[in-house]
Amino acid sequence: MTVVGYSEEHIKTLEWREHIRLRPGMYIGKLGDGSSQDDGIYVLLKEVMDNSIDEFMMDFGKKIDVSIEGNEVRIRDYGRGIPLGKVTEVVSRMNTGAKYDSKAFKKSVGLNGVGVKAVNALSSKFMIRSFRDGQVKVSEFAHGLLVRDLPLEPTTEENGVEVVFQPDEAMFGKYYFISEYVDSMLKNYVYLNAGLVINFNGTRFLSKNGLVDLLNENMNKEGLYPIVHLKGEDIEIAFTHGSQYGEDYYSFVNGQNTTQGGTHLAAFKEAFVKTIHNFYKKDFDPADIKASVIAAVSIKVEEPIFESQTKTKLGSRDMGPEGPSVRNFIAEFIKKQLDDYLHKNPETARILLQKIQDSEKERKAISSIQKLARERAKKVSLHNRKLRDCRIHFNTSDSRKLDSTIFITEGDSASGSITKSRNVETQAVFSLRGKPLNTYGLTKKIVYENEEFNLLQAALNIEDGLEDLRYNNVVIATDADVDGMHIRLLLLTFFLQFFPDLVRKGHVYILQTPLFRVRNKKETRYCYSQDEKAKAIKALGPSPEITRFKGLGEISPDEFKNFIGKDMRLEPVRMKKNDTVNGYLEFYMGKNTPDRQEFIIENLRLEEDLVEQEV
Repeated sequence: MTVVGYSEEHIKTLEWREHIRLRPGMYIGKLGDGSSQDDGIYVLLKEVMDNSIDEFMMDFGKKIDVSIEGNEVRIRDYGRGIPLGKVTEVVSRMNTGAKYDSKAFKKSVGLNGVGVKAVNALSSKFMIRSFRDGQVKVSEFAHGLLVRDLPLEPTTEENGVEVVFQPDEAMFGKYYFISEYVDSMLKNYVYLNAGLVINFNGTRFLSKNGLVDLLNENMNKEGLYPIVHLKGEDIEIAFTHGSQYGEDYYSFVNGQNTTQGGTHLAAFKEAFVKTIHNFYKKDFDPADIKASVIAAVSIKVEEPIFESQTKTKLGSRDMGPEGPSVRNFIAEFIKKQLDDYLHKNPETARILLQKIQDSEKERKAISSIQKLARERAKKVSLHNRKLRDCRIHFNTSDSRKLDSTIFITEGDSASGSITKSRNVETQAVFSLRGKPLNTYGLTKKIVYENEEFNLLQAALNIEDGLEDLRYNNVVIATDADVDGMHIRLLLLTFFLQFFPDLVRKGHVYILQTPLFRVRNKKETRYCYSQDEKAKAIKALGPSPEITRFKGLGEISPDEFKNFIGKDMRLEPVRMKKNDTVNGYLEFYMGKNTPDRQEFIIENLRLEEDLVEQEV
């Protein structure tokens, strides 16, 4: 047994910036390369934006200018500006800020004085300028260290704050910003702050209808009835029902998008079900009431308590030190406002009732096979025949939950290579047996009747929605050939048909694995494209050994470690508002059409050209 020493020299006191850089997960959740919406570079952007939003919420500054050029982010608000004598301290001294004074920032998001300091510490370049009463103060940092502290100078610019930062590649690696993710974040800010204008890289964001605009932005087609919009002091709710499977929720606290919900979202669901029960005087199953709902909930809370610095889940039980509980506040609001609305809008009430009854009918139609399917899923999991699980899951409080990943692959050789080379703490493997069924046009009954899909649903734990999703990243890992592409399409069809929010919420990815290995006696390079292969051949000199990987099973476990580790390349499956699910599925997975036939012919020609280039 190895004896480990423990004495005074083992006790260390870290400076604020050292601690942030050593334990970034405590402050921004995870690092990432920008391919996921919850990657750290977006958290850095959000932390700076939150300060500007707080100024707007206090009725100072009506617009915010945001630009991203390459990896440099610039944010300029027109609020009061930071008091000039405290600018440097506010961004570089822990627990320094104005938000400890509840009078100055009564219902703000940033309460711990940490966010912008984390941005500073994790940026290779960080500059802050505060404009206040005709003067400007500028401080510049690198990796959290002060490099320039300029004296006050006169200025003619409007009051406010400008922050410019560049996330540190030493921390984040080769990262990139995806504009759709930034757009989504900034749009949420304007939906929650009527009258706020955000200018982003030449695009102007402004909302007149609040959460109604948010739902319309995220719906591919109109709901079954007009969006119900209820507003009160410190609360706003909007909802409708669609024809999709699953439930879709957007929740916010003081303008912060609580992507993992919390006490406010749980209270909304409970009150929504109870009010529907009372209005129709029928004891419907809660699942039938919530099936296919799309809803947005926003509340304002004094001194909110979040479950982590990233503020993605509300933990507050009360609306404030002297206010009612969150549960009672939301329950009373919905009980009165929703009940009144349904009485005043009988046609909406009729459509809603029909939707609930249709959901009940479908649920009962598949209930006879659900129990059998669940037992089968449990049995397979127990015998470890399909799922090689990991230790850390998304629906836990573990700080590494954002890294939880499940690889969905096909074939014994491919799943074997991934299983042997994976990180057992955070990476699971689900093995398909052959090509899955084409589910386009089928009802949800098939999810339980088809063993592969029933087991996949059970492994992901999404039967009742995404709240208990076990893995943050659902990665489709198939060969880069025609069969592999087909399996990808079949899996995406399944997700889009029955669990579209899994895609919309940014959980689904395609694993990118190298097409070529180029090596000589001294160096090995893995290439993901023809261009990378050409550069590798040039770099390694004459006559290197070139291997073309035709399938995942051909890559040894030792090599696979390189492709699913910290430098793993994931291509996010993204959907925009105008991307119509039914349109995509009909084109790719429906009956043959002349358009698809032409598409296939054109892409076959492209494939032939690539093969000729390889030869």
